[in-house]
Amino acid sequence: MADLIASIIRFVLSNYSLTFLVVGFAFALFAIARAEKPVSSATVVEKLLSWYVFWSIGVGYFYNFVMHAFFGEMVASFIGWPDSPFQFEVATASLGFSAVGFLAAFRSFDLRLAAVVGPALFMLGAAAGHVYQMVEHRNFAPGNAGVVFYMDIAIPLIGFGLLWLRHRSGRQEMPG
Repeated sequence: MADLIASIIRFVLSNYSLTFLVVGFAFALFAIARAEKPVSSATVVEKLLSWYVFWSIGVGYFYNFVMHAFFGEMVASFIGWPDSPFQFEVATASLGFSAVGFLAAFRSFDLRLAAVVGPALFMLGAAAGHVYQMVEHRNFAPGNAGVVFYMDIAIPLIGFGLLWLRHRSGRQEMPG
């Protein structure tokens, strides 16, 4: 049983982008359940987008900052790369994305748009880098070719989808 628990914890922490996406959606569902009835589709989208930005961008990139800044050697090994001073640069970029995510989570559409676009471009670029590493260097380490790779594509697509739905709803004020 202890091995199973350790494996689950390892999976959750190693695949933090998936973990924080799921946690964000759980928070959104709770917020939707507590919202004033009847719940409009605009309110549902607003809650999903707010909690997505808070967890997937704010918390997720703060976690990425901590891992790259303080556990760089372990992260590099997980990705299948040697440790590098660039780890700290990724860490500080992640800290910046995190700060914008926390600031934007429950604010204007424009601020949330900015909070999603920067990390989305970073993640899609990382996904392209993962493909290159898989094709050219046969790097199929879990941090290069596993859940991390798929989430580098899914997280931006989900963010852009939520932004599109929020924009389409036409509501510029924040629902209660």
